[in-house]
Amino acid sequence: MKKNLISIASMASLLLVAVMLQSAKPDEVMTKEDGMYVVNTTTLGKDVIGYVDTTPLKIYIQKDKVVKIEFLKNQETPKYFVKVKKLLADKWNDMKVNDALKAQVDGVTGATFSSDAVKENVRLGLEYYKKNK
Repeated sequence: MKKNLISIASMASLLLVAVMLQSAKPDEVMTKEDGMYVVNTTTLGKDVIGYVDTTPLKIYIQKDKVVKIEFLKNQETPKYFVKVKKLLADKWNDMKVNDALKAQVDGVTGATFSSDAVKENVRLGLEYYKKNK
């Protein structure tokens, strides 16, 4: 009887651990890809609005340096957002994360809201990286 009770308790414990492991979500914001951390600001910057809507990014970081910024699909006015991408895409490249957080980056005249949203997403992504690497 005692052996059966111990076996049942052990099986219940194993089942509980298995359920907990299955329900745990992987980090949806930061992943690792080819030896780089990749921070996706889609959920981090859900409240950061450009001229029309959000401006999500992927920030690639390796050895505590920004490798590149990738602009994700958004609803900003294409004519203006092309200028934002052209000017801001490589502004943080090769900067150490702490330096990139302190960098004073100019936006695009005529696309101020979109530029500010991109800069805020970069800040959010880099801060997330620092806290969670």
